[in-house]
Amino acid sequence: MTDKPSVLFVCVHNAGRSQMAAGWLRHLAGDAVEVRSAGSAPADTVNPAAVEAMAEVGIDITDQRPTLLEYATAESSDVIVSMGCGDACPVFPGKRYEDWKLDDPAGQGVEAVRPIRDEIRSRVEALLRELSPAR
Repeated sequence: MTDKPSVLFVCVHNAGRSQMAAGWLRHLAGDAVEVRSAGSAPADTVNPAAVEAMAEVGIDITDQRPTLLEYATAESSDVIVSMGCGDACPVFPGKRYEDWKLDDPAGQGVEAVRPIRDEIRSRVEALLRELSPAR
């Protein structure tokens, strides 16, 4: 890992879970971590309930766009966090992988997305502590 680790959050549509995780990591780590997110079958837009849930905690993800998972992005990431991308997630020897089992916010209202958002925050905080123990 370099001085500035890179973390890639991956889910199928790159519209909910991975966008919220990327938003949390950008918010909590600032520029200490390179934050990436992608999806194996990206949606057209970020899930509005995810946008609303993150706005409730002061994090704006309205400028984010679902992005297709590319081999080079995964290969150049230090940590790959999968949130249900299935077999589409490439595996590279020597990479750190985490598979976060989280409910899918697709089609859910903000009430259902809040607990997912909060669980993601806890996991991102733990990941950040592991990446930069001196913080």
